[in-house]
Amino acid sequence: MSRKYAILGETLKHTMSPPIHARLFELKGREFEYEILEVKPEELKDKAEYLNSLNGYNITIPHKIGIIDYTDELDQSAKRYHSVNCVDNKNGRHVGYNTDCDGFLRTVRVMNIDFTGKILLIGCGGVGRMMAIEAALAGADLYIAVLESDMPLAKQVEKEIKAMKSDARITIVLNTEIPTDVHYELLMNACPVGMYPKTNACPVPDEVFEPRAHHVLAVPHRQHSLLCRRHRARVCF
Repeated sequence: MSRKYAILGETLKHTMSPPIHARLFELKGREFEYEILEVKPEELKDKAEYLNSLNGYNITIPHKIGIIDYTDELDQSAKRYHSVNCVDNKNGRHVGYNTDCDGFLRTVRVMNIDFTGKILLIGCGGVGRMMAIEAALAGADLYIAVLESDMPLAKQVEKEIKAMKSDARITIVLNTEIPTDVHYELLMNACPVGMYPKTNACPVPDEVFEPRAHHVLAVPHRQHSLLCRRHRARVCF
């Protein structure tokens, strides 16, 4: 029996979710249908009944918080970040999860990074908030670079982290004032710069790139972004 799933977002023309899930279901030998649902925030309420008829669905920008109103239960990860990126229909009960932190931490472990050095995070909204919290709790010396308009958001994230870990090391800077004399063990891009169609913009100056630096890029099509192209040109793995 075919099971029905979907990816929910607003602009999904370049999403890789359908081929990724096609391969995952193929490996499991399961029949499935997976559709793309482009929904504006103001249309989400009208779409909720249909979403709840599915076996499950993934959620991306801008619905990760708005979708919470249409779940019956939140997993601990979703509660912690007040953000949901997938919903599982468990016999009519819709449970929201946030698997961003799991994927992020596993990726960093594969890179043999233990969060003991200096970490640079670009942006701290959405998935960036999760990256900031996980990195700081793990003991990183965290630098958060944001636009001036996002300073209040960065301060709020810092406050959340300090409530969980009072001795957390956090430095907040404007994205135009990123210290370039610091060796960052890890650079994490959690801002829209680098995503299609902004692939020819780079959120950090060239001086930030150093030999042996690593990157975790929380953007799709990262191999085409100017950030990644400059990284390949300047950094030797």
